[in-house]
Amino acid sequence: MNASHTGQLPVVVIGAGPIGLAAAAHLVERGIEPLVLEAGPSAGTAVRDWAHVRLFSPWAEVTDPAAEKLLAPTGWVRPDGAAYPTGGDWAEQYLQPLAAVLGDKVRYGVTVTGVARAGRDRIVDADRDEQPFTLHILGTDGHEERITARAVIDASGTWSVPGPMGADGLPALGEKTATDRVSYRVPDLADPAVRARYAGKRTAVIGSGASAFTALAHLADLAREEQGTHATWILRRGLGANTFGGGEADELPARGALGLRAKAAVEDGHASAVTGFRTDTVDRDGGRLVLVAEDGRRLDPVDEIIVLTGFRPDLSFLSEIRLGLDERLQAPTALAPLIDPNVHSCGTVHPHGVNELSHPDQGFYLVGMKSYGRAPTFLAMTGYEQVRSIGAAIAGDREAAERVELTLPETGVCGGAGLYDDPGAAGNSQDGGCCGAPATLRIGIGTPAASGSC
Repeated sequence: MNASHTGQLPVVVIGAGPIGLAAAAHLVERGIEPLVLEAGPSAGTAVRDWAHVRLFSPWAEVTDPAAEKLLAPTGWVRPDGAAYPTGGDWAEQYLQPLAAVLGDKVRYGVTVTGVARAGRDRIVDADRDEQPFTLHILGTDGHEERITARAVIDASGTWSVPGPMGADGLPALGEKTATDRVSYRVPDLADPAVRARYAGKRTAVIGSGASAFTALAHLADLAREEQGTHATWILRRGLGANTFGGGEADELPARGALGLRAKAAVEDGHASAVTGFRTDTVDRDGGRLVLVAEDGRRLDPVDEIIVLTGFRPDLSFLSEIRLGLDERLQAPTALAPLIDPNVHSCGTVHPHGVNELSHPDQGFYLVGMKSYGRAPTFLAMTGYEQVRSIGAAIAGDREAAERVELTLPETGVCGGAGLYDDPGAAGNSQDGGCCGAPATLRIGIGTPAASGSC
């Protein structure tokens, strides 16, 4: 297919989550036809899985400007910018209305099973960049289909691939056979069936991030109401000054409050912390489970295990695409050093766009949470800027594509999930620091990214 015909093809966006729908909005703004493919039955299917969890970021930071322009003629009004939505709020009040505006540009119930260059497998060089992309998709009814695209934006996220409990990154021995007692999600204890699963039970919580804090706080609340409820918090490292986050000094009050609630769960005796425990095996003890560490330590039996060790990108359907990925993070090679959690916190986010997100196969992009690979520091604002830049590049506006801008909120830039139930109390941090002042960062053509650390 020649270049002129390729230009008439749609840009396929994989995933109708926040970043995928924003990508479609930016493409529409540029006069480019998008086609969004969503495996689930509605917009924000993954977000709806954590509908009960509240974001750290307020409404002002989780809606995209191009999307708001599309929504404005419908009478849509963004909710209070200072309020903190739950996942359910985000999906119902923003994502679903946005998908409705896009109409038949969004297809539901279709899973992308493969992406390739038309007529070229991974090893063929000849005329590769001149060929459109082909995507194999599978409908919920089992029907297979092939779609051709001028470019592909993969915004499918990482929600479908949670990290295992094994300390070596692999499932612990016995983990797969214990799936009836293992969950990889923050429990929604407002659901009677879920509440019954944990009420009066001993539960191990594995993980050290915000999701683990959330689970601990929820279980502590349950323990105050249901006798016999207790959490065992499994940490691969020891307890330290930063174990529970920044507390009252945190640039994001919502995140700090969450850490303090997790700390209170331990101090009040509703949770006990086990440190330096690197899970090797899950044994059965009658109807209960016993965690065994690499050093041979065995914990007391528990009834349930909640594994919250992060997420990973699903690259299985991209085996015929030439990707340039960092060997550790599985993020685009040029992006990885800007987001490496060994160096950067989410308070030192770097602005980035098409240059950092490009791969050897031109016209293919990983965006959103998936672009961060295994790094946990992604936030919606960054994803919206990614797809603005990529949309400009696809439209041939290189100047706009490389003029990456990102305005950081006054309270820092960390996103994620939390428990903050009083949005009005979440005032701006007055402590300053690297995340304390508003800043607009720009990258001109050939200009290196700004950097810093907290």
